[in-house]
Amino acid sequence: MVEITKEMTRNKINIMMYHDIIECLTEALEAKDIYTKGHSVRVADMVYEFEKSIGLTGKELEKIHIAAHLHDIGKIGIPDYILRKKGKLNAIEWEWIKKHPKISSDILSKSWVLKDISNIVLHHHERWDGKGYPHGISGEDIPFGSRIIAIFDTIDAMRSQRPYRMPIPWEQCKREIEINAGTQFDPYLVEKTLSNWDKWKKVAY
Repeated sequence: MVEITKEMTRNKINIMMYHDIIECLTEALEAKDIYTKGHSVRVADMVYEFEKSIGLTGKELEKIHIAAHLHDIGKIGIPDYILRKKGKLNAIEWEWIKKHPKISSDILSKSWVLKDISNIVLHHHERWDGKGYPHGISGEDIPFGSRIIAIFDTIDAMRSQRPYRMPIPWEQCKREIEINAGTQFDPYLVEKTLSNWDKWKKVAY
């Protein structure tokens, strides 16, 4: 019994350290890019609630949740003038931005603990129809967690204010997600997202 208690205590401490490291990484990104302030937390909160709503539990739930927290960490490697630009990006700047999933994955893959998470992060900008990046994979070849994060990353991006536009209204945001089912997004996951639509307003905003 004593040994079991000690093991549980060690596991609890490890989990706390794990989460502390994740928070430090996301804070480092937000210190660099003021326009992503709170973005990773909101996406992770929505992803976590969505996972529970479709019955995910245990290690799989936690793995995707952590990936959602860290999905944009690679923006640390993007030049400041691009991240902080007050207008729309030109073609060259956009190519820089498209490097961030690979940079994120490279950072996370340095840790054997985060290798599975690094693969989810690598593919969170892939599209169901194969027109995404960085590898242009499609459908169920895209990791399940990446497909989930893609939806909530997009929702938060639309709902966030940018120097060049105001937040997109919730109903318009909902239409955009629905319209892109089967092209940008996994249609099954879109169906589940829309069935709980009002919940996401309460979770993240």
